[in-house]
Amino acid sequence: MKVAETLEDFYRDRVHAIPHHLKNEIGHFNVFTYEDLAGCSVQQIPFNRREYFKISLVFGQNQIHFADKSYEIKKQAIVFANSQVPYSWEKTGDEQSGYFCVFTAGFFHHFGNPKDYSVFQPDGIPMIELTDQQAKQARRIFEEMLAEWASVFAHKYDRMRVLVFELLHTAVKAQPIQTVPKEYPNASQKIATQFLELLENQFPVEEYGQSLRLRSASDFADRLSIHVNHLNKALQETLQKSTSVVIQERLLLEAKVLLKHSHKDVSEIALLLGFKERTHFNNFFKKHTLKSPSQFRTI
Repeated sequence: MKVAETLEDFYRDRVHAIPHHLKNEIGHFNVFTYEDLAGCSVQQIPFNRREYFKISLVFGQNQIHFADKSYEIKKQAIVFANSQVPYSWEKTGDEQSGYFCVFTAGFFHHFGNPKDYSVFQPDGIPMIELTDQQAKQARRIFEEMLAEWASVFAHKYDRMRVLVFELLHTAVKAQPIQTVPKEYPNASQKIATQFLELLENQFPVEEYGQSLRLRSASDFADRLSIHVNHLNKALQETLQKSTSVVIQERLLLEAKVLLKHSHKDVSEIALLLGFKERTHFNNFFKKHTLKSPSQFRTI
């Protein structure tokens, strides 16, 4: 399996145009109809992992394969894809239509967490068949998304976040998930999930008033009571990334959020993120963005 498909890959391969602001965004969102993207609903989607979230409302007969499980869409369904579980998609009927939105975790920073919903968790059920009435409600939400997204409304980003949660609520109501002990398809998936929970639970850092407690691969390995090599192997198998890369990406996201949405001094942000010196933070940020923290803040 190749490395995970990025948003840049998605826009290049499906939309044939990459938004100019994509690399400088803290979080990304977009919404489409299948008719917007020629061939998107009729071409087979290869088995792969994506570095973004996707919610699809699908009308038509399809088969979707998530990791080691397969689901059949007989008429209409809502489908949730996350960055931890690879999937593939193939049509089994001629009539195909629907909607989908794509977004990153950063789009919801400090605005709830879609990953808390079972449909976005590795052990959750990612496909829920809908009744005609439920499909009508989901269609209404997507139509409102499309209308608001095309508007110049100053707060349309907040409206998109609310509408995503409406889709999640619609799905949960359509098929309530019973509380059961977590089961993992394999040991690597269990380690990766526990690692990501430890990592994410440290944010937002501004609420703690102190620097991060876990910053290195060995810090997380110690907390999980495993060898650091075991942790690295598990993340490479499940996320196709090293532990250090995953940590750095999350630190970079938090740095961007604090620079754009807080009045904290750069030195204070550096300390909150566990950098002992502002210079170290500056070097880290510039290495990954080609801009200094101060330059990024003024964009």
